[in-house]
Amino acid sequence: MNGVSDRTATPSEDGLVNGSFATRRSGRVVRKPQFLVPESQEPNSRGGGKRKRSEQIEGDDDDENHGSDEGSSLTSAPESDDEADLKDINWKGGNTKKTPKVPKAKKAKTGTLKTSTLPLRTKTKKPAARTARAAPRASNASRTSDGLYDKVFTNKADVDGLAEEWVSRYDRNHTEATRDLVNLVLNASGCELEVTVHDIEDQDNVTGKLGDLQDEYQTQKVTEYPLISRTKRKPPFRATLEHFFRGVIEAAHASSTLYKDSTFIENIQLWIATMSSSSIRPFRHTATFILLTIMSALCETAAEMTENLATTSRQLEGEKKKARRNKERVAALEKKVSEGNDKYESLENVIRDIFDTVFVHRYRDVDPKIRVECVQALGHWILTLPDVFFDGSYLRYLGWVLSDTYAPTRLEVLKQLNTLYQKKENVGGLRTFTERFRPRIVEMATRDVDLTVRPLAVELLGVIRSVGLLEPDDIDAVGKLIFDAEVRVRKAVVEFFVENVDDLYQAKLEELGGEEAFEDEQDEDDIEATNNPKLSWLKLKCLAEMLEAYDAQDEDASNGVDDATKNATDALNVREPESCFSLATKAFYEFIPEVRDWEVLTSYLLHDHSEGVTHASISGSREALKEVCRLSDREEIILLEVLNAAVRVRLAEFDPKDAENKKTKTKKTAKASSEAQETTALQLARLIPQLLSKFGAIPAAASAVLRLEHVLNLDIFQQLRQDSTTFPALLDDINKQFVSHSHQSVLAEASAALLHALSYEDLHEVTESKLQRLWDDTISSLCRSGADVRPDSEPVTTDVAREVADTMRRLSSLAAISDCVDALEQSPSALAAGTKPPLQLLLGLLPSGLPAEPDDEDLPAINDELVLSTMKSLLFYFMWKLRRLQQSVTDGRFVHQPDIDHLREHRDEYVSRLGQLIRDRSGADPLRISATGFFLDVHTLFATVRQLAGKSSDVTPAETECIERIRSLALVMSPENQKLVISVYTAAEKGFAKKSGRKVEPAEDDAPTDDELESESEDDDDDDDEDKGAGTRQREKRGLVFEQRLCEITGKIVLAILAGVLDATGPQKGKIKERITRNRARLGRNFKEVVAYLDEPKSKRAARKPVGAKTKKAGKQAKSTERVASEDTAAQDEDEEEDEEAHEEVEEGGEEDLRNRELVADDDNIDDEDHESHRDEAGHSNAEEEDGILGD
Repeated sequence: MNGVSDRTATPSEDGLVNGSFATRRSGRVVRKPQFLVPESQEPNSRGGGKRKRSEQIEGDDDDENHGSDEGSSLTSAPESDDEADLKDINWKGGNTKKTPKVPKAKKAKTGTLKTSTLPLRTKTKKPAARTARAAPRASNASRTSDGLYDKVFTNKADVDGLAEEWVSRYDRNHTEATRDLVNLVLNASGCELEVTVHDIEDQDNVTGKLGDLQDEYQTQKVTEYPLISRTKRKPPFRATLEHFFRGVIEAAHASSTLYKDSTFIENIQLWIATMSSSSIRPFRHTATFILLTIMSALCETAAEMTENLATTSRQLEGEKKKARRNKERVAALEKKVSEGNDKYESLENVIRDIFDTVFVHRYRDVDPKIRVECVQALGHWILTLPDVFFDGSYLRYLGWVLSDTYAPTRLEVLKQLNTLYQKKENVGGLRTFTERFRPRIVEMATRDVDLTVRPLAVELLGVIRSVGLLEPDDIDAVGKLIFDAEVRVRKAVVEFFVENVDDLYQAKLEELGGEEAFEDEQDEDDIEATNNPKLSWLKLKCLAEMLEAYDAQDEDASNGVDDATKNATDALNVREPESCFSLATKAFYEFIPEVRDWEVLTSYLLHDHSEGVTHASISGSREALKEVCRLSDREEIILLEVLNAAVRVRLAEFDPKDAENKKTKTKKTAKASSEAQETTALQLARLIPQLLSKFGAIPAAASAVLRLEHVLNLDIFQQLRQDSTTFPALLDDINKQFVSHSHQSVLAEASAALLHALSYEDLHEVTESKLQRLWDDTISSLCRSGADVRPDSEPVTTDVAREVADTMRRLSSLAAISDCVDALEQSPSALAAGTKPPLQLLLGLLPSGLPAEPDDEDLPAINDELVLSTMKSLLFYFMWKLRRLQQSVTDGRFVHQPDIDHLREHRDEYVSRLGQLIRDRSGADPLRISATGFFLDVHTLFATVRQLAGKSSDVTPAETECIERIRSLALVMSPENQKLVISVYTAAEKGFAKKSGRKVEPAEDDAPTDDELESESEDDDDDDDEDKGAGTRQREKRGLVFEQRLCEITGKIVLAILAGVLDATGPQKGKIKERITRNRARLGRNFKEVVAYLDEPKSKRAARKPVGAKTKKAGKQAKSTERVASEDTAAQDEDEEEDEEAHEEVEEGGEEDLRNRELVADDDNIDDEDHESHRDEAGHSNAEEEDGILGD
């Protein structure tokens, strides 16, 4: 078989030749079957008709899978008395017409795939009631109830007794017993047809008979077969079928029929092995399952025989060593050993023959369920009969299946390997296998697309590591998964990661002399009472080093993202996202005691490592420990993140709002939880100022410390009547960080901390006073920082520009959490002499920021940050202003016309300056995209005034006039500005398409100007230079940034369309919607989900559908009026709707339903070469190296 593809396998190998059944001849001489008429007088003799039938089977591969051949398969070759009589009657009737062809069901061709297009589907169907699903066909209507199938599957049947009875019948009459067994297999496949004694005797016609049964079975359109049926049965079908065939092997072994009759297994294998190569899935699956069951039973019998032989051999050796040995006993034992060896050898030959005949072909079957069962069986064989199967020639099949395209198959092989590696006696035999397939297992753990596979692969690598077969590079690759984005993967890798930390801890401890070096000194409890280094600190030091090492591998990739623009269009982002260290800590919190005791972690962080050891009884070991535990700046930041997450998890354990806590909470535990929360809050309130005092100068560290305030329950300060200075002092420390830092992460966390304090009513007054002080300081800094500089005046220095940019960043952060109207609308009298109102200062910074020298390289970037913060601050101003107007109307207060006019004037100036900025920039410039987002936001914001209404139905004329004045502020974007927005969208679309390698369909009016072409050329050159010097992770993150920009600008366009300020009026109405939906299926799922908000809700579409319109055609007609004019977009929508409806309206029992449920094979070649090539691509397997997988 070596070097021969399964498609060209010999009959003895697979039972199929070119997709058809092949003859598997037996060595046993059989009696020639007798017929009612001489062969020369048969109307359709075997000499001609049957050969023609065989040629038809071989030439009709495509129709063999789903359809039926011409004529009736039961009349093509009469093989029983009843059939011969029936054929004789037909001939006597004088009807010389050919048997009419059975019409074939319309179906997709199941040969080797030559195209990637889907088969054509019927577009119209007659409205008819849904047909009931056909039950699994398990018995023939004409079959008597005393058949073997009925006996076996009768409730409370004695399956073992039936198996013994069948073996006894086989000893008396081979032919009839084999017939009953074959019919049992056919019935178990859902086939109502049966074979006769003549069919069993005619072994040369096994293939032909099964081919006829197969064709007739297709005409019955069976939708389900018992092995995969979801119908609950008593007794369970699968278990009963397995029980029976195991019983047959056990009974044959007990009666020695298995060894005395050399044709016992051959007669069974002849029929069932041939069925296992059928192109019909029910036949193939059921036969394969039965043969795998027989194989498992044979392996168990051989294993039992091996143990008995070993016992007998020991007895024989012991008898021979006796001084006076019993010759008769020795002879009897020698005979027993000889007979046992002969039986074992015959069993081994049968086992190897079934393996080569069935498993070698079915483990790569096109049906994934069959592949899963083959993997399960092979794992069982290796464990049961290691003398035969625990060998590289069999283990390699498990390695090859690691690259299977079906996730449950990969999952199953990982389970089997996990069991093998857990047995220490198998480690030596698995070394070669591990060396060959370890990279693939690591790849599955780190990169597999299925989330159920990755955790199990990590678990397997943990077992491999425990036996010392995992390389250090692989250990690091798996340990780094503690930062994985998927929670399930992080939880799976926790124990692996903690073991890495423990290994590092033990190595460092050994360098310090081991635990014995510290036991002779002061007790650890006394050490805890001092501020001296402890062994728990060493564990935390190892944890920080491990996290830093794994994070450093991605540090270069993260540097590839521009922090200044990554959240440019997200104006409402107040809080920084959770860090990877925090997510990792939540995973390993329960596994590292030093992390759970967050007070120890805090003392370690607050310790001053520059001081010496403070206790007289402590010797040099502690001094050495102190040096080892010294933290770097990066490690301190990491441990602060760990502390933050540990405190959150700790408080969550006592959260009364948690659903799990509610179920198990009693009055006693509730009181304990409340006390724990109070204690933790007070400790944190005391420790946060200390941590800020030590780490406040470092932005990343200050952000982590400020994040601790977010989890504080501030009501405790009021309930316990604490010192009135505690909470104000905490706010003062937060304000100090806000004023002293300009880094966005610190400002975001400080703002979130203040917002958290504002949420408590009892503390609202104190917090507002602190916020007002921040506003005063920020406005004063803005007025004296040089912001009142005209763009046409003298250029400013970099320091001045940076100071203005920092002030504007703080102002935008404050405006996100607090009303900024009063602060920005301060009158000139309240300001220093000669200073403009803050609102005019902000508008003056648009569109270009501060004037700069032509050769100043730093100032353009600072100006971009300044303009971005200014746009954000002004947008928040208009939001707060409209909120005040809404509140005035709700409260019945009159709004004066001058106030509305001033607001309109400021808004129009803001819109005008944003438009100018968009025109001044070109291409997909980040600031241009951000400005376009604010441009759309302000239009959408003022569209909300249309919904303004009075506080009640009794509205006075004055109130009505006031409301109408406010409604007059609504904006509708001009056609020129709409074209400007679309030009920015097009640039963002092209930028993402280029970064992601996608092809988009350009619009007719997308032709860029000369300036845009020149700018795009320069941008492309810059991007190419960046990509050349960037790693894979950097390029991926840049692609994500471009996708984020596109989705954000598209989302704002969608909101503007829904608000009616864009694409709502004029001759171009609907064109923008058509434009952004043009490439909805080409730019990824995120973009598609954003654009989907423009689709009409399904409820409205269903309401307009005609009653009873459930076919695809009716669905299309009901939706046709909703589609835009573009033919491409309409076709795209039609395909998506058709796919959705097809999923909902597939007729049960139809061909599409059979294909979805894998009851119809997708290819005539079961051992499909396309399947092999796909699997090689997915699993990166090497065809040349693994010649056995294609050559057997």
